[in-house]
Amino acid sequence: MAKLLLKLQRYFRRKPVRFFTLLALYLAAGSLVFLHSGFSGEPTVPGSPRSPAAAEGPGLPYLGVMQLSRGFKAAATVPAGNRRHGAWFRNTSKEPSDRGKSRENGGPRSRALRGRSGREKEEERARYIGCYEDNTRQRTLRGMSFFDYKKMTVFRCQDNCAERGYLYAGLEFGAECYCGHKIQASNASESECNMECKGERSNTCGGVNRLSIYRLELAQESARRYGSAIFRGCFRRPENVSIALPTSQLMLNMSVDKCVDFCTEKVSMTSLAPLPTDNRCMDRRFLPSRAKQLVALASFPGAGNTWARHLIELATGFYTGSYYFDGSLYNKGFKGERDHWRSGRTICIKTHESGQKEIESFDSAILLIRNPYKALMAEFNRKYGGHIGFAAHAHWKGKEWPEFVANYAPWWATHTLDWLRFGKKVLVVHFEDLKRDLFVQLQRMVALLGVTACEDRLLCVEGQKDGNFKRSGLRKLEYDPYTAEMRKAIGGYIRTVDAALKLRNLSGVPEDYYPR
Repeated sequence: MAKLLLKLQRYFRRKPVRFFTLLALYLAAGSLVFLHSGFSGEPTVPGSPRSPAAAEGPGLPYLGVMQLSRGFKAAATVPAGNRRHGAWFRNTSKEPSDRGKSRENGGPRSRALRGRSGREKEEERARYIGCYEDNTRQRTLRGMSFFDYKKMTVFRCQDNCAERGYLYAGLEFGAECYCGHKIQASNASESECNMECKGERSNTCGGVNRLSIYRLELAQESARRYGSAIFRGCFRRPENVSIALPTSQLMLNMSVDKCVDFCTEKVSMTSLAPLPTDNRCMDRRFLPSRAKQLVALASFPGAGNTWARHLIELATGFYTGSYYFDGSLYNKGFKGERDHWRSGRTICIKTHESGQKEIESFDSAILLIRNPYKALMAEFNRKYGGHIGFAAHAHWKGKEWPEFVANYAPWWATHTLDWLRFGKKVLVVHFEDLKRDLFVQLQRMVALLGVTACEDRLLCVEGQKDGNFKRSGLRKLEYDPYTAEMRKAIGGYIRTVDAALKLRNLSGVPEDYYPR
């Protein structure tokens, strides 16, 4: 080895030009690799526009209604650049004119200070409060946390923290999200929160051991909500606590989520009178061996995914998994909820994702589609009332509902179009057909999962089909929440999805998707 190095040294001494040429090529190649890794990791987030050419893709041409992109820009009805998020969310991105000014004046510190002062002047429901120190041993926000080193955005972090009832959402290192009810650290300089969000380069997501923290200013009725439980304040412990609160349990690593889940489960067990049940389909277990294929149970939120999981578990006897984790669903019997979605122990995996990379990670999929008018209302109720609760009248009449429709209605269409475009083997099931012809549709779904459904289990499913996640039909709105403008936009999305389904020789959307 030493002789070889010596020969190379003598060779380059005789011909130094070649040495410097190779060195320059090496540095140039390294720079290109670095630049490519910096730009190729930036994903397309929901709501970001694409070009028509990118949107069309193989086998999905422009249909003349609107661009078939994940952003789903409809110029007449939906503002460009909108993203799906909760009604409490405030867009922190600067307008193009503001961005031009920020280029002209100062560095990162001055931009951060101007952004901070601009945000603090506006009284919004997600208010930026500053840059704070963080420590890996003693976290500043000590609630839930998650990381996404490719697609983290400000609104995604805020959305996850708000849905779990936290008061604060903090972003760190461009890709880490932390939630909490209390900030347990001191302020840091704004210039130290200088890292761009991995999925949204126009916004700042903290820095190295520094958190960009937002206070989630939710509406009074939905503030600090977890499912159907709402924070009511701090009270003195009663002397007769065993009578006032008869059910209790000591828990390690106590959290608000754990306590609410425990109490919710106990209330449902004690309040319901025991009824005779058919137990032929109630036994469920994990798969005896690791699944060879990952099957997605994909749907737009509010399209009946949880109900479909319930039916599949009853019909097959195996647990279903989830791309996410919901403690309330786990406590209601969906034991596959805690498994990692790639564990291979569950028969299929619930997902609402619609990105190309996420879709292509599954080998096949059951795509559940529901009437958008019903799906949007169901998801709005879930967001503000829990899985089986209802949104308050103030939410329907306030600005939450119009904002929700403007951001979620395009996603209803792009979700289906993305799965048709990128899915490897997709079985389309309409929610309405599943309700109308349960046996036939369930057998189609079970066949894709590679399981033979026993007739006894199917008969049992008929008696247990509603499960614990069916909303009562007693509380219905006395008016139509959809305006003429909303119906016009949604009608366009329905026609686009209908054309895309027929383009693949599938039956189009049911007739009742169109308004009366």
